[in-house]
Amino acid sequence: MSHPQRVAVVTGASRGIGRAIAARLARDGMKVVVNYAHSKDAADSLVAEIEAQGGTAMAIQADVKNREQVMAMFEQASKAFGDVDVLVNNAGVVSKGDLEDFDFANMGPMRETNVDGTVFCTRAAYPAMKAKGWGRIINISSIAAHGSTAIGTTFYAATKAAVIALTRRFAWTLGKYGITVNAIAPGFIVTDMLTKTFGDGDFEAVREAMGRRSMLGRLGDPEDIAHTVSFLASEQSGFITAQVITVDGGRMDYIGHP
Repeated sequence: MSHPQRVAVVTGASRGIGRAIAARLARDGMKVVVNYAHSKDAADSLVAEIEAQGGTAMAIQADVKNREQVMAMFEQASKAFGDVDVLVNNAGVVSKGDLEDFDFANMGPMRETNVDGTVFCTRAAYPAMKAKGWGRIINISSIAAHGSTAIGTTFYAATKAAVIALTRRFAWTLGKYGITVNAIAPGFIVTDMLTKTFGDGDFEAVREAMGRRSMLGRLGDPEDIAHTVSFLASEQSGFITAQVITVDGGRMDYIGHP
């Protein structure tokens, strides 16, 4: 899909799903801001890859849970590329644990990144979108928010369920300005974060077991999410808002019936 002259900010874009999203939007013709919190070398390498393929990108450091850093990032992006048209709230962290074993010291930092970061970035992005009467905001949630049965995801799920609630509320608030707000709920996507979180033992065994929970018999790749983001960022998605698109290969292990 072609997105001429559009400017996109992708948070947490130095690796994993965010990296694939940023690369895809650049191939689609957007000028892309590769946001990162700590991984400068990885962000710079992605910018170099995009530029080598004829695209336009820049890396900007900002911790999304820090509102001042977020505001500075959008100011820098606007000066370099023009007003932001597309925001992908991808940055997120996982702290494993369920009711009996969760370390509640991790709850605050996880909520601040996954939830507060979505709020801060959206707050910074929407005024320019409102002024031009066009915008796309895409939030990366998780099937954990729907109630998947993966062990150790209870409190992570709570933060990602909050992202879905924010998606619908922001869509209601911003629709009158020509801004759509949607969420994507990925299933198990093979990334560094996934292997670190669930790879305590034999990750291949975990991968095989989780693949069996999918109707398609496999785990996802970051590009599976990037394809969906590309569509939601396009002109063709203009009558879609307040939706949660689940990209999980048809997972079958849900508590209840989402």
